[in-house]
Amino acid sequence: MNLFSVSGKTVLITGGSRGIGEMIARGMVDAGARVIICARKPDAARALAAELSQTGECHALQADLTSCEDIERLVAAVGEHFGGKLDVLVNNAGAAWGSPLEDFPTKGWEKVLSTNVTGLFELTTALLPALRAAEDRPARVINIGSIDGLRVPFTENYSYSASKAAVHMLTRHLAQRLAGEAITVNAIAPGFFLTEMTKFMLDDPSMNEMIQNGIPLGRFGQPADIAGTVIFLSSTAGAYLTGATIPVDGGVVGCG
Repeated sequence: MNLFSVSGKTVLITGGSRGIGEMIARGMVDAGARVIICARKPDAARALAAELSQTGECHALQADLTSCEDIERLVAAVGEHFGGKLDVLVNNAGAAWGSPLEDFPTKGWEKVLSTNVTGLFELTTALLPALRAAEDRPARVINIGSIDGLRVPFTENYSYSASKAAVHMLTRHLAQRLAGEAITVNAIAPGFFLTEMTKFMLDDPSMNEMIQNGIPLGRFGQPADIAGTVIFLSSTAGAYLTGATIPVDGGVVGCG
């Protein structure tokens, strides 16, 4: 079991109060990691942290990754709670926008690219000193991309799919740059999970059936699927991977 242990590791999860971020946070705390979750909505983050603190160590912080000041507060929080040493950074915070091609607004590009790409990049670079100081080497950066960045989606989410493709390439670029510093950088490309972001599609019976029929394994993702992949990448078992993008999608990309 030590091969897959994350017990005692220090972990920061952005967008950690709901959806895939919450699934990862629950899995990490249950596995014995020391976790900070951040989210734009402070009440949700505090409520989840209070719940998870009953079984492990979990702290909450309000942060908007489009704000330089909030990124500085996240770095300070790593210093306060973890002594300035960070074993795992999970870049999960993200935004989406859907609109017909002819009506797609400029703000639909600016908001999504700023959060999904620029914020991820700036937080990662700001936390490099903490990752370099990690006692358990290599330190890990895990970026949450999407299968929409690996294949053409069937919804008109132009900025979202473009941003996730950028996340996958940025993962490779950072992995190449940081490999010599014992920091691995990998991405996970989730498929369809039951979250607020996918609710509008999965609540439609006909669309739900169509999507599920298109998943080779015949089901939507479950919390253990995404949390288990993050735990693997964070553990000794995942120490030799860097620059990879792993689809966690029931076979949609791999079997398509």
